[in-house]
Amino acid sequence: MNNNIRKLQKFRTDTYNLLGFAKDSTYDLMDAVLTTRTAYSLADFSLSPLFRRQWPSTYESLQDCRPNRSKLMKLFLKEIPINNLAIMAG
Repeated sequence: MNNNIRKLQKFRTDTYNLLGFAKDSTYDLMDAVLTTRTAYSLADFSLSPLFRRQWPSTYESLQDCRPNRSKLMKLFLKEIPINNLAIMAG
């Protein structure tokens, strides 16, 4: 398997594990947000084929999810190339 695919799968798994409650629906919602070009309301994300639940789950995901924010931020920052961090800092 391609190393980039393995790296993406690990990143997605690590992200999923840090979401807390309602991780399945929250993860579906994140995928819908990342792949939907135009949304006029939160309910629009429920129309994405990647969101496999009923539309009320969009709201329930946000209400119930309690992610570990500091660990998520560390995970996300780890994925930003070093040269981009220097640009952002300076």
